[in-house]
Amino acid sequence: MSFSEQMSQLLTGNNLRFLFDGLKLTLYISFISIVLSTIFGTILAVLRNQKKGPLKFLASLYIEIVRNIPNLLWIYVIFLIFKIRSTPAGIVSFTVFTTAALAEIIRGGLNGVDKGQKEAARSQGFNNFQIILYIVLPQAIRNVLPAIVSQFVTVIKDTSFLYSVIALQELFGKSYILMGRYAQTEQVFMIYALVALMYFVINFSISQFSRWLSRNWV
Repeated sequence: MSFSEQMSQLLTGNNLRFLFDGLKLTLYISFISIVLSTIFGTILAVLRNQKKGPLKFLASLYIEIVRNIPNLLWIYVIFLIFKIRSTPAGIVSFTVFTTAALAEIIRGGLNGVDKGQKEAARSQGFNNFQIILYIVLPQAIRNVLPAIVSQFVTVIKDTSFLYSVIALQELFGKSYILMGRYAQTEQVFMIYALVALMYFVINFSISQFSRWLSRNWV
């Protein structure tokens, strides 16, 4: 069988739709996880940035424990111990792990805001909650927004763990299933190349957007 015939067998509409279904699931899990992680990470960053108190301790404990245990293990723990379905397990595990990473990113943004602005706000009658909500957080988020966007790339790439751990048929899982249908080395290599290209296009586009944000927003 010639190379062109092998490719024509491989690159059918059904196969491409099969892979794009996996890509849609990858992006769905990644998007939901990054949105939830940004919300929870912001809360943890604010709590950890307090001078003292039990909430600061708990936020610090969560961040340090989660960041120092591989995400792969969190996927196992959440799926096997809590007995939830594959897609929610993927979203929860990535939210748990990414929340800790984003909390540190956002905390860096909080620490980068000039303290003089806080003192000026207090002189105008703002309380601590208002200072954080209206003055500190908007500037902090703006400063670290490129880093938050870049974290999206990490989440997308790491979703490839999900098939090997919990058999979730995201993009890599779909490609692995598709490989089992073809015996020719060239066809398997083409599937790898096609999936790599899909990951590259998505992640490169996000990286370029992150660089644009760095130049125009900060």
